[in-house]
Amino acid sequence: MGVSSTDYERAVATLDAVAWRGIMPGLERTRALLAALGNPHVGLRGVLVAGTNGKGSVCVTVDAVCRAAGHRSMLLTSPHLQSYCERIVRDGEPVTETEFGALVATVGEAAEALPDELQPTGFEVLTAAGILAARRADAEVLVCEVGLGGRLDSTNVLDLGVAAVTNVALDHQDLLGATIAEIAREKAAIIKPGNRVVTAATEPALTLVRARAAEVGATLAVVGGDVPYAGSTTGMSGVAVDTVFDGRLISARAPLRGDFQVANVATAVAICDALRATGIPIDADAVERGCTSVRWRGRMDWIDGTPAILIDGAHNPAGMSAMVASARGLIGGRHCVAVFAAMRNKDTASMAAALGELTRDVVVTAPAVERASVPADLSRLFDPPAEVAEDVETALERAGQRAGRDGVVVVCGSLYLAGEVLGLLQV
Repeated sequence: MGVSSTDYERAVATLDAVAWRGIMPGLERTRALLAALGNPHVGLRGVLVAGTNGKGSVCVTVDAVCRAAGHRSMLLTSPHLQSYCERIVRDGEPVTETEFGALVATVGEAAEALPDELQPTGFEVLTAAGILAARRADAEVLVCEVGLGGRLDSTNVLDLGVAAVTNVALDHQDLLGATIAEIAREKAAIIKPGNRVVTAATEPALTLVRARAAEVGATLAVVGGDVPYAGSTTGMSGVAVDTVFDGRLISARAPLRGDFQVANVATAVAICDALRATGIPIDADAVERGCTSVRWRGRMDWIDGTPAILIDGAHNPAGMSAMVASARGLIGGRHCVAVFAAMRNKDTASMAAALGELTRDVVVTAPAVERASVPADLSRLFDPPAEVAEDVETALERAGQRAGRDGVVVVCGSLYLAGEVLGLLQV
């Protein structure tokens, strides 16, 4: 009937209408909303993944392996780069705009019956929509990325049998706590009684993850400890990881660029082993084939051109440092110009300092997001002060001119920025 665009636009309008509620930690609204929908989350199996960095990469890798093993899968991630449909992926494909519109409409109708104090936020609507999609698809495996923190994130209504904490670094201190230990405690709270748990966290966060697992009687596997691994980057082609699966050595290759992806792939393999142990059939061949097929846009995303462009969604100091360390090897001796933007709630000074280790030639801007930092404020974080561009398209043009045909433009600081650039480039 040609109404998919209208359906999608209505869904976006529904989300925009509740955007003023912002972030409201707590599970009571999501629980009430799911109850009104018939509790579609009950009985779902899979993995809930928390962590400061790497959650998305780990989730898409686990999802790819599960699909390679022949399972019907549902992947829920956030935020999106260009379309809300990217957040709900069934069997490797984002839901259509028509499907997304129908899901949000159903959730919206359920929300209308709730009292004012239980009206959901936009993210809670999206969480419920993703869970409803998993139920309707009769998903055999649900792979869900935690939005923020863990304990009070709406995704924590899920008990999928397996839980993971990729790592813990400083981010969202205004909501999660001022120290690594405080943040780790929030993230470890996704661990439920009897879960199989995987983590690549290091001390001091690891102590908190261990304590939570012991408290609720969960079985913990520590990547880099209980689960040994070794790996290397293979340049533009990604990473190679040797680790253990089902008690045997396994070699996995994934086209995910960056040194930091070695630990992410090892963590994903360990999660697949935990899923196998819960009774979801996955073998070593599926692990190897799934890792080879994984794709994740906006993360060390290299686009050949004159100049070449490297797009990465690094949006906190630890992520920025990891990106810089890996980008050096890809860029080599070429002149590098960065396009940088960030959200207001981020530690922009530390991010700018980390980026300064890669290049001092920076153009700052703001994506079309209300929470974006003022470019003029970002400019003063750099020495010399960064050039200010009024919009992302202008910033990309200026950086390209300054890099020259043989240089490299690095786009970083925000997934919103990454998505806008990918839209401009139409790749």
